[in-house]
Amino acid sequence: MIRNIWAVGRNYADHAKELGNIVPAVGSAPMIFLKAGSTASDSEIIRLPVWTEDVHHEVELALKINSNLDVEAVGLALDLTERKKQGEAKTQGQPWTLAKSFINSCPLSSFVKLPVSVQWSDFVLELKVQGHIRQQGSTENMIFPVPVLLQYIQKHFPVCAGDLILTGTPAGVAALKSGDLLEAQLCYQGKNMLKKAWKVHR
Repeated sequence: MIRNIWAVGRNYADHAKELGNIVPAVGSAPMIFLKAGSTASDSEIIRLPVWTEDVHHEVELALKINSNLDVEAVGLALDLTERKKQGEAKTQGQPWTLAKSFINSCPLSSFVKLPVSVQWSDFVLELKVQGHIRQQGSTENMIFPVPVLLQYIQKHFPVCAGDLILTGTPAGVAALKSGDLLEAQLCYQGKNMLKKAWKVHR
């Protein structure tokens, strides 16, 4: 069972801009928030809670941490976000927990071992909804590259073996509706590493 999911906010400039947020400055500290490890799901079904109104998809490169607190494998994650609840929490100066850590709010793909001498800037992630590309981004465009994120998170938080790090989402987030088919893909140096598909149900 996954204990912690350490997630990074606003790590792609275009995504920060599409939500009207300030783009973090290079050299500043990354914004880290916590999703409960129990939100992780490897199911092919995304079941939206009945109380939600505006759940958005956010596809991300996910890193799995080993006993040495280094990355042992990579995968894809959806950081599902209840955007209305998140907006209300922001306005009231409250935590985002309800918006980010509802049941099954972190659908996952399988994980694959790192390439030898991995180049962290060479990953491309993509999400299609109903066959149309909604999100596509390269890790080359991260404001805080993976090595910077690892160093910061390892220094400041009680990271455990088996934890996940979600590295941020590119632009194109949008609301999900019942019946949507989501197809995610992760490529490395132009070659496909893995794919995952989900069906959305209410």
